[in-house]
This record gives sequence, structure tokens and C-alpha cells, in this order.
Amino acid sequence: MKTRVYPKSRKILNLIGDIAIITIAYGLSAIAVVAPGALETHHLLYSGMLPIAILLTVMMFSINGLYTIGQKRFSEVLISLAVSLFLVLIMIMALSFFIHEFAYSRVMIVVSTVLQFILLGFWKRVTQRYEQRLHPTRRAMIIGNEEQCRHVYYRMSAQPQLGLELHQVIMDPQGGWKTWREQADLHDIDVIIICSDIPIAVKSEIVNYCTDKEIQPFVIPSAYEVFCNGAMLQRIDDVPVFRPRSLRLSVEERAVKRTIDIVLAGIAFVLALPLMIPVALAIKLEDRGPALYSQVRTGRFGKPYKVYKFRSMRVDAEKYSGPQLATDHDPRITRVGAFIRATRLDELPQIWNVLNGDMSLVGPRPERPYFVEQFTERNPEYAYRHNVKPGITGLAQVFAKYNTTPYDKLVYDLMYIENYSLLQDLVIMVQTIKILVTKSATEGVNSGSHQVDLSQYEK
Repeated sequence: MKTRVYPKSRKILNLIGDIAIITIAYGLSAIAVVAPGALETHHLLYSGMLPIAILLTVMMFSINGLYTIGQKRFSEVLISLAVSLFLVLIMIMALSFFIHEFAYSRVMIVVSTVLQFILLGFWKRVTQRYEQRLHPTRRAMIIGNEEQCRHVYYRMSAQPQLGLELHQVIMDPQGGWKTWREQADLHDIDVIIICSDIPIAVKSEIVNYCTDKEIQPFVIPSAYEVFCNGAMLQRIDDVPVFRPRSLRLSVEERAVKRTIDIVLAGIAFVLALPLMIPVALAIKLEDRGPALYSQVRTGRFGKPYKVYKFRSMRVDAEKYSGPQLATDHDPRITRVGAFIRATRLDELPQIWNVLNGDMSLVGPRPERPYFVEQFTERNPEYAYRHNVKPGITGLAQVFAKYNTTPYDKLVYDLMYIENYSLLQDLVIMVQTIKILVTKSATEGVNSGSHQVDLSQYEK
């Protein structure tokens, strides 16, 4: 059987291991830090907080993908672990204060968190290595046009932990679509990656073939397939029909979203103020230019508005070049600018855009009209991402990178709009914290995928 499945039994084992380690770390920390008399006096408080800590930790682990770590870099696992435990630490401290003021030892919480990080880090490494040994390298085939095949291979080769080894590429539309089956059998393929430009009928054949042969298909969605995702099943008499969901939010959804935006953005502004003042001073002192800059972006329904950010580039960055996307090692970026871009501190002034109603905390990232026009001309579906307010963060920011192609980001944005829920927004906000400390998410535009030579993988 070629299809790799992550059995529920191993997920349950990982969950049991996490709970056991959290409990042991909590108990050892309580014994080592809390005075015996205080522990006995407040035993109900300490014993009652343990299941709450376990529940919150497991929830954070699930949100940050710590139960599917077999195909992740261990550095990414450690970052997710640190972010999850830090968030639980903050929540437990806040909760203990409201429940029983200062009877609950804050030192014990910190010691327990550090001990959990060490023990859980070791546990996650053991389970990850075990999982990787169970899943040997998979033989992959890519089917699509040359540009997409190059792009997929470039991204795939940059992620060796995925365990995908390219063995065959089919990218000849004149005759290639007829030879994929023969080549898949010949090379004993485990995974077939189907690019978005493949005709629907051919995609159907490939997926059926994969089902019969127990091969794993990966389908890169076209806009049509995104629209049909989550479609409602209805009927015309006895004829089954799919009704795609509207790519708009209802009045009720917009009202709830706006309320959450105002409350959370107001809190965020107060908490971020101590950070924004030194950032503004550092920018001002470096080159005497303005700390803030505003730029016209495209908002909901295509309405232009001014977005506010801390300035990370030279004052005259686009005086002669005109609008252009940032690249790796962009000479226009200042030293302070490089730091605040890497840490995403340059985005903090956008909290004001949320408070005044131009933006939301979560939504598609706003783009400049110059690029919106280009992207829409290339992909008309790009206009649909403006059916909602742009956001400071979004699904594309969590799963994509700065240099992810506009089309791939569009797919994430449309999926976000189509599957909108308050829970999804909260999950994205939590996952964004991990992105803030992930360097690869801030990489500039790169053309390396166009230089990949795939000739050796053709028949």
C-alpha cells in the first residue's frame, strides 16, 4: 500500500505522551518551587489548574500543528513548541490572577514552562524521528506546464523534510497528457502532483488512477475548483447540483467581525504603544526621515485607502524605479528597516487602519492599485479577494511567504473568504505569532524557480 496514513493510534500516543510530560513537569515544579505549607493550603487551586493547563496546551499544540510533525523541520517544531507554551504561560498567569489573585505561584508557572519545553522538545524529536523512519522517501511525478512544474519542483526541493523525490515530469501539452499513466507505472510513482492548468477531464483520470493504485494525488487548485470547494448539494427535481458558496460575508458575519476588530485592536494599540515609540525614534535617528509613511492600497470593493506603516526603506526608494516588489537583500531597505521587517514591527501602525474601519485584523493582505491591476489582468478572479476588508494578517500570511506567487496567495485568500468563521479568525491570529519569529516568511521576491533544469526528469 503506497498511501501514507498517519494512524489515529500514533496521534493518541503522542497526545498521551504530551499529557504525561506536562503533568510530570507541573508536579516537579510545584514540589521544587512552592512551599509545602502553601501547596497544602491551596492544593485545590494547584490541582484544579493542572487540567486547565493541559487543555490549553493541547489546544495550542493542535493549532500550531504539533501533532503532524513528521514532515516538518525540527527547528519549525521547536518554534511552534515555544510559541504554544508561551501563549499558555500568558493565559495561565492571567487566569490565576482573576481566580485567586497571587496565591498561585508565578515562579512555578515559569519553571514548569521551561521544564515542559525541554522535556517536550526531546519527546517531539523522538516521535518525529520515529515517524520519519516509518515513511521512507516517496517517488514523485509532476504534471503541468513548464512554468508550474519548475515552480513546484523549486519549492519541493527546498523542503527535503517532506520526503518527496522527483522522478518524472510531464510538461508537454501536445502529447504529455497521454503518457502520464505509462510513466507512472514505469517509475513506480508514489505521489502525483497535478498542476492547476491540467484539463478537468485529465485531472479526473489521474485522481481515479491514483485511487485504484493507492497513489497519493496532490491537486493544485484552479480558481474554478476553489469556487466549488465546500459547495452546497441541492437538486433540480432529481438532478443533483452543486451551488458554490458566495464569496461574501453576511451582514451578521460582518457585524461580529467588526466588533471583534474594535475590541482586539483597541487592546493591541495600548499594548503595542511601548514598542511603537522606540521603533519610531530608531527610524528617525537613522536617516532623519519620517518614521511613518502612508501608501494607497486597494480596500474592500476596490475602494482605495491609505495604509500606515513604519518606514523600512529609504525616503526616495521608488523615486526613479517606480512601484516594485521587495527582493532579497533589497538595497532600498535601511538597517532599522531590515530589523522591523523581519520582526513585522513595521506593521504595527496598521492597527489604526483597523480602528478606523479601512482594514480588519484578519483578511487578504492589501495590495497597491498598480499591482492589483496587473494581477487582475492575469487572473480575473483576483478581484474577488476585495469582497472583504483587507487584513493585517490572513491565511496567506500564515501558510505562504512574502515571495509566494500572487496566484498561490490568491488561492489562500479565496479559501479564507469561502470558509470564513470567527473560529478561523482566532486560529489565524494565534498562528500568526509563530510566523513573526519565522525568518523564511519574510523572504523577498526570488526568481530562482525559473532557473531549475527539469530536462533530466522528462522521459
